[in-house]
Amino acid sequence: MGIVAAIGVLLPFPFYYLLWTNPQAWVNLCGRSRDPSKVMAQVSHFLKLLQFISLYSVSSSLSWPPPFYFWPLFGFGQFLNFRVYQLLGEAGTYYGVRFGKSIPWVTQFPFGVIRDPQYVGSVMSLVACLAWFPFQYILLWCLGYLFISFVESKEDPATRAKPLA
Repeated sequence: MGIVAAIGVLLPFPFYYLLWTNPQAWVNLCGRSRDPSKVMAQVSHFLKLLQFISLYSVSSSLSWPPPFYFWPLFGFGQFLNFRVYQLLGEAGTYYGVRFGKSIPWVTQFPFGVIRDPQYVGSVMSLVACLAWFPFQYILLWCLGYLFISFVESKEDPATRAKPLA
């Protein structure tokens, strides 16, 4: 089960990589009738479900109450995730700028204070769950976020997709 769980934990990152590096192919695949950001969000939610199932399959125990560090890490991590989505919306969160959409520049907290706040929030939430899940799977998932954060930091505006007319 270890290899299958590891693959499950890593599933979204090749998808994100392909969409970031080949946005026009995704826009073309979605066609005129489907919003590429919305379709990406749907696929991402499915992959996130598979990640959670993979992690749950290797859980040590789901004892309650959680350790003292759980609530501040998980709470602030989720706050960052929700705040990013609140400020950027679906198109901003799901590569809209790469798909040729105009996304306004956001400067409100946590932007300008925390680099990659959504990924920082996700990592904080994962670290909060270390009492329940094996370290190597949490580390693998965190490395996936580090990898995609690096990939996204190298954005070339010339490679953005052209919206289909």
